[in-house]
Amino acid sequence: MQSAPGTDSDRNAAPPREGEEPVHADDSSRREAGGGAGTSLLWTVVLIAIAAGVWGLIAAHRSSVALQRAVAERLAAADAAVAQARTTQADLANQLRAAQTNIASLDARVGAFQAQQASLDALYRDLAPSRDELALTEIEQILVLASQQLSLAGNVQAALTALQVADGKLAELDRPQYGTLRRALAKDIDALKAVPYVDVTGIAIKLDQVLAAVDTLPLARDERVAPPAPPSAPADEPAWRRFLSDLWAQMHDIVRIEVTSQPAAPLLTPSQAFFLRENLRLRLLSARIGLLSHNERSFKADLRDAIAWLNQYFDITSRPVQSALATLAQQQQVTMPHDMPTLAASLDAVRALRAAADRSNDRGADPSALRPK
Repeated sequence: MQSAPGTDSDRNAAPPREGEEPVHADDSSRREAGGGAGTSLLWTVVLIAIAAGVWGLIAAHRSSVALQRAVAERLAAADAAVAQARTTQADLANQLRAAQTNIASLDARVGAFQAQQASLDALYRDLAPSRDELALTEIEQILVLASQQLSLAGNVQAALTALQVADGKLAELDRPQYGTLRRALAKDIDALKAVPYVDVTGIAIKLDQVLAAVDTLPLARDERVAPPAPPSAPADEPAWRRFLSDLWAQMHDIVRIEVTSQPAAPLLTPSQAFFLRENLRLRLLSARIGLLSHNERSFKADLRDAIAWLNQYFDITSRPVQSALATLAQQQQVTMPHDMPTLAASLDAVRALRAAADRSNDRGADPSALRPK
């Protein structure tokens, strides 16, 4: 809107100063139009900024609401997890208390078992023999058996083997205190090795063979000269002549004449022959007993009587009788040891060691070890 002429603005307009250009009315109108456009632009920018701020506040509010919702869900889940953890912790605490109770009970039982084990160990140490005591007991039994073999059966080889076994056990122990016993065993072993060896088993087997053949040995009275073979009759000889020839041959066998340089064999009845064989068997059995007992006098006397009976009553020309005589004569030449060594030194040494060990155990015994802890 243009101002009317003669208005206060025109009237109040100051005159231009000297040296200044006069201001025209068009310039002022342009300035007023430019100021209005700037104001509009400013308000537009302000409105846009306010709208952006409002939109930002709305977006921030939505974000905060979503964040609050997520945080609330997370807190609920955390609360549930905490509650479950507390429940689990309570269960674990109960289980731990139960486990601790069981462990305490087991500890009490283990302590009781250990006390019983200690008591049993103490009893075992006091009652059970040690390895050395067992070895000494076993060696003593071995020596007793070896002494019985020597004294009763005269079995030198068995006694020698027993002493070598006992010496081997002592060598395994390797104890200096057993030196006396080992020296005694060495002396007895040397004494047994010096005894002449007699094959008792082989001689007994040969005597058993003669014993088995006693019933089959022919007697001297059973010896007969083989009769001559009768002449063969011709095929065309009459029957009556053959009959007379057979009759004459039988009558000729009734009387026989024998010429021999040996004395006549004694005639024995069947019962006497039976008892002769039984007595010969008894003599051989007695010789076998004398052999096993190492009684040389009895052994050789029985063999001598058996040989004499074979020569007197049995057919010495037959092979079985000759074999029996040769076997008995061979065994009669066997020489048996007269004085058998004894194992008294070894037995005394092992018994002395056992007595010393028993005295040591009696002094070292502690009665309190037998009480349970």
